Amino acid sequence: MITAETFWSDAERLSYRVLLPALFLYSLATADTDDLPVRALAGVLIASTVAVAVLVIACKPMLRLKDDAFTSVFQGSIRFNNYIGVTIAGGLFGTKGIAFAAVCNAAIVPTVNVLCVLVFARFGSARLSFSGVVRQLVTNPLILACAGGILLQALDLHLPPGIAPAIQALGAASMPLGLLCIGAALRFGAAWSWTAPILASSSAKFALMPAATFLAAQLAGLGSHALIIAVLFQALPTASSSYIMARQLGGDAPLMAGITATQTLLGIAAVPLVVALVPA
Repeated sequence: MITAETFWSDAERLSYRVLLPALFLYSLATADTDDLPVRALAGVLIASTVAVAVLVIACKPMLRLKDDAFTSVFQGSIRFNNYIGVTIAGGLFGTKGIAFAAVCNAAIVPTVNVLCVLVFARFGSARLSFSGVVRQLVTNPLILACAGGILLQALDLHLPPGIAPAIQALGAASMPLGLLCIGAALRFGAAWSWTAPILASSSAKFALMPAATFLAAQLAGLGSHALIIAVLFQALPTASSSYIMARQLGGDAPLMAGITATQTLLGIAAVPLVVALVPA
């Protein structure tokens, strides 16, 4: 068993600065979005994400949490596991589902990363000035990777053939390493003290976010397939990148690990239930 703190710290930095950016860059740059309601779907996802984020921040006084713990609740409320989403979308609608998933990634990934950086700047242990916030945004490896992938997609450019497989392989390694880092950080003895924040973030993730997305999709007139995919992605459990970000930006990493592990388990039942409730 690997227990050295230096190993896990290095693993977290590798995941945050190399593996996760590779995942986002590759998935966004190679997405096939032809013949899809890209603008409407992206608009629904961005609007619902921002709306729930604002509501969660507004509810902070009622949660009575320390600032660093609140950053974990915030991430658990709006971040999503795109691996699971792509897998389910492909299973539901085949290659069209994968294309829908790419649009969801292009819309939500940059949005949640910008929102999370702003929340960490305000509530994380390392408070940042305005210039510090701007510097954090323009140098954040996840945001830069998203911007690069979207730019390549918009300009219809392709990753060089010799580089694309390497970037894909690096991205594929991000989830297993991220889950190992989460497992190393879990402290089950403190689980009872996490009940309230886990309940708050999971309620927002599995109930509030899908409901807001469904309402926005109805107002936007999304078709049945796009509607199902939109609600699906907004009901996914939070991603392992949440823990990595908490460690790197001054959040409550142990709590974030607990939220991630709990939501992953709850998602086994919650995600199929939410999708089943969406009118076809």
